[in-house]
Amino acid sequence: MRVRTRRIAALSAASAVVFLLSGCVPADDWSTPRTQPSPIGTLAPGFTDAAAIPAPGATIAPRAGSWDAVNPPRGYRVVLLTQGDDPATTTLTTAVTEWAAAEEVSLRTIAVTKPDGAIDGIVEAMELGPDLIVSAGADLVDPLAVVTASHLDHEFLIIGAQLPEPTANVTASIWRGASSRGSEVANSPATSDSDAVTPERADAAVRAGVASVLNDLTGIVISIG
Repeated sequence: MRVRTRRIAALSAASAVVFLLSGCVPADDWSTPRTQPSPIGTLAPGFTDAAAIPAPGATIAPRAGSWDAVNPPRGYRVVLLTQGDDPATTTLTTAVTEWAAAEEVSLRTIAVTKPDGAIDGIVEAMELGPDLIVSAGADLVDPLAVVTASHLDHEFLIIGAQLPEPTANVTASIWRGASSRGSEVANSPATSDSDAVTPERADAAVRAGVASVLNDLTGIVISIG
């Protein structure tokens, strides 16, 4: 852990090419301290068992649409962290940007373009101080596994993939064909199938994941089917 900490502390922006794009609510410059954001709306029965809150690392399979009534507050600060230009990653990235526009979320995007630049990108995302960092792209799983456990004060949502051993600050939205665990667990057609990453699935994953985070159900894996 000490080696990892030193590595993160020594990172420089030169090892990654990071693009920072303005978000959907330009009046918010992100400089004002914020209180814990609260959801608008409530989860419907069937999202999870209220009598048995899932522990970090647990997998839940909520009833389809049980997250539909939950929305983020206007100006919710989100950093979209993405790596890769393959069709699956592009679909995931598009789903996040369209959700942010529809929900009037303040979105900034960091696109990592160098193979060894992912950790730099994650650090850059954390330094922006968002309410949530949303990760799109299976290539980010291994770097996230290195960084997130040492930064429990930052909330992460991974779309279409998951960490092998998530901590309480890392939530994941997965489905069959989009549940890769990085290099530690071999992929199969059930965990990595680009054809399974559809706009409809990606949109549902974003909405279910954000609804879970806003309701303090974090560190879990949400299987949307």
